[in-house]
Amino acid sequence: MKALRTPDDRFENLPGYDFEPHYETVADGDGGELRVHYLDEGPTDGDVVLLTHGEPSWSYLYRHMIPPLVAAGHRVIAPDLVGFGKSDKPAERTDYTYARHVEWARELVFDKLDLSGITLFCQDWGGLIGLRLVAEHPDRFDRVVASNTFIPTGDSHPGDGFNMWLDFSQNVEEFPTGAIINGATTTDLGDDVIAAYDAPFPDESYKSGARVFSALVPVTPDNPASAANREAHVALGEFDKPFLCAFGDSDPVLGSQGPALAALVAGSAGQPVISVENGGHFIQEDCGPALAQIVNDFIASTS
Repeated sequence: MKALRTPDDRFENLPGYDFEPHYETVADGDGGELRVHYLDEGPTDGDVVLLTHGEPSWSYLYRHMIPPLVAAGHRVIAPDLVGFGKSDKPAERTDYTYARHVEWARELVFDKLDLSGITLFCQDWGGLIGLRLVAEHPDRFDRVVASNTFIPTGDSHPGDGFNMWLDFSQNVEEFPTGAIINGATTTDLGDDVIAAYDAPFPDESYKSGARVFSALVPVTPDNPASAANREAHVALGEFDKPFLCAFGDSDPVLGSQGPALAALVAGSAGQPVISVENGGHFIQEDCGPALAQIVNDFIASTS
């Protein structure tokens, strides 16, 4: 598998992102290896908070959440998914599958980092992948906070908003990563922040993963990932550890999915479905400190 690696100088002097990089390798599924980047902040003996991002962002998205989580005494792990951020980027769209993304994340989080007692915070594709890990390895997780995400099986219509995004992502001539992030927030991001979201992708050849992600969402019942996600629904129905939904009130695509996800998971019983004021799709940009406080309070109240 041919993979591209973004030059380090693309990540110099990014605003608000002065975290030390860490790297591990995972099997690429084709006989080789991929280098995966992650952040590891806070005390090594603290409760583990795993932050998983979606498309087309990277761990930069969590720069506002990490400091207050660390200040509360937690160890914060924020990986860059394969194809994003400082992680290696397989060159062909066909290199990426939903199943491979789950396996790449599983190998990093469990085999390489050996994390347990995890509090997961997941958003967008971070939930499509992260919640699969919860469903398949529930013993590794103590609790979950889910935001602007879902576990689709293709058995229901994804909505017009998603279909518009799918068409755009697959057909636009130049995939405008930073502009996409800015367009899905309630706040107007500065040029330097938009540039930070563009940084992992020097040119279009680096964007195969970012482009193909939306096409991997199971939107038909016979999608290759639909069966595994149906199994995840069953497993999450038995996951009785604390589960909280905190969705943005201004996310037109997934903001309404909170009640449905909460209804799916046993551990959400008795928990509110929080509507986060002024939270767009990339809610970490709009409400990062508030989300960190929600996570900190949830850990404190359920420990």
